[in-house]
Amino acid sequence: MMGRAPLLRNGNFRPENLGPNALAMIGNLCFTAFVIGVLIFTVLAATYQPEDPLFQPSDKITTFLTSTSNATFKSDNTVVKTGEDFMAPNQTEISTFINITDVPVVKTAEIAEVVETDGTENSDASSGCQGETDKPVDCRDPEVFHMMMRAAIEKFKDIHFYRFGKPVRGSDDRSCDMAWRFRPKEGKAAGFYKDYRRFLISRSENCTLSVESIGEYHTGVNARKKKKKNKKEPGFQKGQEKEGTAIAIPIVGDGETVNDTLPVVESEGSFEHGKYLMYSGGGDRCKSMNHYMWSFLCALGEAQYLNRTLVMDMGLCLSSIYTKTNQNEEGKDFRFYFDFEHLKDSASVLDEPQFWTDWNKWQRKDKLSLHLVEDFRVTPMKLTDLKDTLILRTFGTVEPDNYWYRVCEGEAESVIQRPWHLLWKSRRLMDIVSAIAARLNWDYDSVHIVRGRTETCLLTLLSQR
Repeated sequence: MMGRAPLLRNGNFRPENLGPNALAMIGNLCFTAFVIGVLIFTVLAATYQPEDPLFQPSDKITTFLTSTSNATFKSDNTVVKTGEDFMAPNQTEISTFINITDVPVVKTAEIAEVVETDGTENSDASSGCQGETDKPVDCRDPEVFHMMMRAAIEKFKDIHFYRFGKPVRGSDDRSCDMAWRFRPKEGKAAGFYKDYRRFLISRSENCTLSVESIGEYHTGVNARKKKKKNKKEPGFQKGQEKEGTAIAIPIVGDGETVNDTLPVVESEGSFEHGKYLMYSGGGDRCKSMNHYMWSFLCALGEAQYLNRTLVMDMGLCLSSIYTKTNQNEEGKDFRFYFDFEHLKDSASVLDEPQFWTDWNKWQRKDKLSLHLVEDFRVTPMKLTDLKDTLILRTFGTVEPDNYWYRVCEGEAESVIQRPWHLLWKSRRLMDIVSAIAARLNWDYDSVHIVRGRTETCLLTLLSQR
């Protein structure tokens, strides 16, 4: 016993105690690291001093206390997008454009090649065409039709053609007018464009026909045809359109008269049994187009949710950011900026002055009731059971609580769907854009129209149309 080593005499270093001792040592080290970390965090928290806005200049205090953000709208005045900009193009439809190889080869061209290589036939052909060089061109001839199609495809290389209309006689015996439907090759919108131009056709000494020139945008006025319901116009088209499955898409430049007359109530009985929604006042007036659309579509979405007719003010205030004078301009017409024909055909809307005329005429007689809503926090869901003829939402003078789009925030945001597909750009406005693009042969990267000389260009184009 007296001869044992001193280390073994200590019970902590016995073999059976080495494992527990090691675990205890590791635990102590981890606890020490934790304590050190807490101390470091405590020191940093005690010494960190963030900027106090109350000790900053007055402009920073104002910025700190003022918030311009909201739940669903952020102002962006760069590009104004409407419903057709959100429509995805039908890839099957846009891929079936007409190639030049799809057009039958013109026989007169084949005859011309033979004539050039054979002098005997040239003399025979020339003798057979004597006195016929001034013969009127038959625009209904299929060979003339094919020749015009090939000439158009060869000249306008930056667009895809989807349909050609049958040619018709132009201004004289040497001209033919033809219309076609197309899209720019790099176009991303779902809609189509339509153009109709005048072709000048000449006849050579051997009676060979050729296209001398193609007129400017919308010069072939005789090929402009009115829309015929349930009747497909003759022409040349690659593939077949499926009936009953077509989705309404905008067609720009079709030349048809825009039917955007204001709707009227047919009778007293129709007005009495109708249900209406109207927004009045608010701070949305003279704001940007994006702001206006965001609010207007909120009102239209609520009207559709409540199954009511939206009574709308057709007069707009054009914001100073769009005017030459840098001043807000009242008295603008909704129909110049937006496609009211498409809107009234797809949704139930009524002009506000016409509504008040009918209301004053029949309100007392038919005992029509009005429900006034003065707080935007009254959600559309709380109005679904109302039987009143008119629900009138009024908005105060304190911004941003007097913006129309506040009705569609919060709880209503998941219920009210803004019907973007109902609001398209005006056909009048897009015809101007199409005319400018056509003059550039659709060969450009982008066009940004600003106040100044470009506005004069727009006015010049309008005066020529």
